[in-house]
Amino acid sequence: MASDTHRRSGVSPQIRRVVTGHDANGRAVFASDAAPPRTDVFRSIPGMVSRLVWSTPGRPTVPFDGKDPTGTLSAMVPTPGQSRFLVITFPPDSVYGAPSFNPAAAAAENLRVSPGLAERFEPDGMHQTPTIDYVILLDGEIWLELDDGQALCLRPLDVVVQNGTRHAWRNRSDAPATLAVVLIGADEIKK
Repeated sequence: MASDTHRRSGVSPQIRRVVTGHDANGRAVFASDAAPPRTDVFRSIPGMVSRLVWSTPGRPTVPFDGKDPTGTLSAMVPTPGQSRFLVITFPPDSVYGAPSFNPAAAAAENLRVSPGLAERFEPDGMHQTPTIDYVILLDGEIWLELDDGQALCLRPLDVVVQNGTRHAWRNRSDAPATLAVVLIGADEIKK
């Protein structure tokens, strides 16, 4: 059941994922029409929902072979050429300051839900991945913070191309914010 916060904002933890493919004659068909199999509603962070919608290997192929790539995925950060498509709902930052908030439980749950990504988080939420990310704010309002406190407020349909920079998402509002994010693994050039 959706939380009161999600009901008020119109954001549901569940999304619909439609996947196309081909039948035996090569005609386009709907291969799947259901919720993504990996939807994690955080218990230790009220209002936080992470949905892994799809992933691709380094060299994806078509036609779709019918095997859902999300169920067995072990790392959320793609290697060069791979991709991950997520829809993430962030609760207001006030959740983290609530007396009942347990940072250790939240960190442990994040490690379970987002292996390979959670380990990259600094205590203040800043993180950096070797990826190029395409981000679209679907609902709510969220701040993108970069080094030295540089920040921009994003509103629905604002788009960010994140080029492997250190950043954090800050929801300074009193309602959830939902982002659609495609991470594309990139080769990292060390300076």
